[in-house]
Amino acid sequence: MDEQALLGLNPNADADFRQRALAYFEQLKISQDAWQVCAEALAQSIYSDDHIKFFCFQVLEHQIKFKYSELTEVQQQLIRETLITWLQAQMLNPQPEKTFIRNKAAQVFALLFVTEYLTKWPKFFFDILSVVDLNPRGVDMYLRILMAVDAELVDRDVVHTSEEARRNTLLKDTMREQCIPSLVESWYQILQNYQYNNSELTCQCLEVVGAYVSWIDLSLIANERFINMLLGHMSVEVLREEACDCLFEIVNKGMDPIDKTKLVESLCQVLQSAGLFSIDQEDDVDFLARFSKLVNGMGQALIASWTKLIKNGDMKSAQDALQAIEAKVALMLQLLIHEDDDISSNIIGFCYDYLHILKQLSALSDQQKANVEAIMLAVMKKLTYDEEYNFENEGEDEAMFVEYRKQLKLLLDRLAQVSPELLLASVRRVFNTTLQNWQTTRFMEVEVAIRLLYMLAEALPVSHGAHFSGDVTKATALQDMMRTLVTSGVSAYQHTSVTLEFFETVVRYEKFFAVEPQHIPTVLMAFLDHRGLRHTSPKVRSRTAYLFSRFVKSLNKQMNPFIEDVLNRIQDLLELSPPENGYQALLSSDDQLFIYETAGVLIVNSEYSAERKQVLMRNLLTPLMEKFKVLLEKLMMAQDEDRQMALADCLNHAVGFASRTSKAFSNKQTVKQCGCSEVYLDCLQTFLPALSCPLQKEVLRSGVRTFLHRMIICLEEEVLPFIPSASEHMLKDCEAKDLQEFIPLINQITAKFKTQVSPFLQQMFMPLLHAIFEVLLLPAEENDQSAALEKQMLRRSYFAFLQTVTGSGMSEVIANQGAENVERVLFTVIQGAVDYPDPIAQKTCFIILSKLVELWGGKDGPVGFADFVYKHIVPACFLAPLKQTFDLADAQTVLALSECAVTLKTIHLKRGPECIQYLQQEYLPSLQVAPEIIQEFCQALQQPDAKVFKNYLKVFFQRAKP
Repeated sequence: MDEQALLGLNPNADADFRQRALAYFEQLKISQDAWQVCAEALAQSIYSDDHIKFFCFQVLEHQIKFKYSELTEVQQQLIRETLITWLQAQMLNPQPEKTFIRNKAAQVFALLFVTEYLTKWPKFFFDILSVVDLNPRGVDMYLRILMAVDAELVDRDVVHTSEEARRNTLLKDTMREQCIPSLVESWYQILQNYQYNNSELTCQCLEVVGAYVSWIDLSLIANERFINMLLGHMSVEVLREEACDCLFEIVNKGMDPIDKTKLVESLCQVLQSAGLFSIDQEDDVDFLARFSKLVNGMGQALIASWTKLIKNGDMKSAQDALQAIEAKVALMLQLLIHEDDDISSNIIGFCYDYLHILKQLSALSDQQKANVEAIMLAVMKKLTYDEEYNFENEGEDEAMFVEYRKQLKLLLDRLAQVSPELLLASVRRVFNTTLQNWQTTRFMEVEVAIRLLYMLAEALPVSHGAHFSGDVTKATALQDMMRTLVTSGVSAYQHTSVTLEFFETVVRYEKFFAVEPQHIPTVLMAFLDHRGLRHTSPKVRSRTAYLFSRFVKSLNKQMNPFIEDVLNRIQDLLELSPPENGYQALLSSDDQLFIYETAGVLIVNSEYSAERKQVLMRNLLTPLMEKFKVLLEKLMMAQDEDRQMALADCLNHAVGFASRTSKAFSNKQTVKQCGCSEVYLDCLQTFLPALSCPLQKEVLRSGVRTFLHRMIICLEEEVLPFIPSASEHMLKDCEAKDLQEFIPLINQITAKFKTQVSPFLQQMFMPLLHAIFEVLLLPAEENDQSAALEKQMLRRSYFAFLQTVTGSGMSEVIANQGAENVERVLFTVIQGAVDYPDPIAQKTCFIILSKLVELWGGKDGPVGFADFVYKHIVPACFLAPLKQTFDLADAQTVLALSECAVTLKTIHLKRGPECIQYLQQEYLPSLQVAPEIIQEFCQALQQPDAKVFKNYLKVFFQRAKP
């Protein structure tokens, strides 16, 4: 072997050596006999370096995986012998191999097993067992090989082809017949031999039993000698976690419901008599987490049995199963309420399913009602934050608690389905008690009290948030709690979690303020002062900005008395942050967007006259326009690139804010009706000069483009005079991305104004196309994937533009470009349909072609177009689907084929018998299509039902492809 290259296998080697080692590995993979060198190195222990040994196994792995069938019988025998020789050496070596080498070796054994067990090596496991006997190192390898075989056969995370899945089923069936009983016996011997003197091997063996139990005959494991041994392990500290997992797998195995109930019950009796149900005396949380998972498995197994028995109508056995379930509830509750969240989380499934049973029962016993209440109290307690939760810097632990809270929420929702009255009464009790003394109560208890009120909205659902009408008891209870929330002064609590929960809840129950509008000013003040938008925590300020905009929108007309006051109070929050470094604004620019939107909503939805609305809107937008002019001048003069970027960002924010205010307008309250057209036209005039700024083009153009999109919707035709010069600037020295983002703007204008913009489109059609073609023709490096993707997206945008023009009934825009240009455009569409393997673009191209045939394909169409149909469009409909890249198993491609069928149907519709004659006598014979198939094709094309032809076309091309 190349000793120099092997040096690069060491992780500490320098980059050149590592590169060389990689290249050497690739070379050996292709080589005919390199695997033999590696096999010899392993069998004779030539190398002591761990990385080289691992490397040799990798080469063998590649040979078995990809090139095994190329080997002769003798060579295959050599691989088998090499592995057995290596295994024998393991028991004699002074030191065991490193774990990563043992695992890789086990993988190679497993690959060979999968390849040879059914044919050449039926005694695979017996041969390995005869070598390892009960030698600890041998047993370690044997168990690792078993785990690797299980991973090959049943690992759910590996995606298998249908061929592999069939092979794996056959392997498992053969193993069950030929060797599983012997393997199980070997596991028993290993466990018996090592349970008191080698915990590592015992745990490994328990893991193997747990893995295999899911697919072998359960009676081999679920019998007295095995279960007694496993239960014995449950009281050995170093074994009990693995024993727990193993019992979990046994309980999890699918079986007859009556047998399953008996199995679980017998296990429970023994576990209980061994004292394992006394949770409070156990302080090992890792074990308890596994034990909780086991109890969860047993509970869910019993519930699955109960469900099946009910379905089968066996009421007597179902009653037994239900009794068995009820007997576990006390233990379930102990685990659910445990202070360790992992232990609690592991039992939630059982808890959830138990509640589902109760929901199905016609009446609950007193004990069941008590259980429901106990679960409810447990959930309320466990929802509480602990002291360690870091609100300012949330890490992994915090994220896990948030996930755990989501699980608890599901339990709460299920509780509401079982007993909504009880849930409402319990929440009300906790809420009222806590809020009476909120000043002296710890933050986590106050937070959870408000949180529970918040969660009731989803637990007791109503349509359109109408919580305060309908069911009187519920409406009264919620109304009382909301009144307490907004009048208790708890919004002043000095903890971010309580503050945020207060605002979230107020917004969730916004309909309350329709019933008791007298509380609106109190809540508005909380939003506007140091409790909300001016809070010391940026997190609270940011969330409040969003919630405030939602609150104002939802109150609509009820905001009328407070509009001017609110606008005055938010004045300072609307200021554009200067681009100077180190300036700390109260709100980020993203948060300010919500404040601008809120200001817009207040003005537009007010009952003021149009004149007053215009004045207020002008007051809101004029500072932005003035700032914009000053900043644009500064940008033109700025030399330093960082300074340029800061100024461009600031300009972009100004445009974004103005854009956002326009979201307040609707079909009922248009810009015109509110008298605000003039203000927005002034904004347009202020912002458009940024398009001709040579610096920071991408940022500025993007902002102005977005504003134009909004104005096309809001100002309608009043925006049209600005479009030509804006387009001209945006087409100057632009890149793929610019064009790609500019085309949707033109599409929007085209689709909205149609013939109104026809003269403008005719004028800018070729300049736009030249700009697109110029970018598409730019040479790109072969491996530059992002450039290739950009071009593909631009090509799609270009075809989408042509589709919009033809689809809006404005084919004259293309027709008036002069014969040469029209031809060029048409050829690009043909090229898009046939040459580029992009089904999305191909579909668009066929839509354009069928539209053009529909418009121009008749007897009075443009001169020469009929010729073009036969010479280019008809061939495109065949050449595209015949390409190897046209994958008929892909959904997008099938859609493209469907449009191709529409194109052919449209040609037939427009040209009639002449089209059939051309296909029959000229085109299809030129493709060497058999006469009977030609006949069949033409008949399908003439069917009145388009769907028949679409289905036929797919079959036609499936047959035509090799």
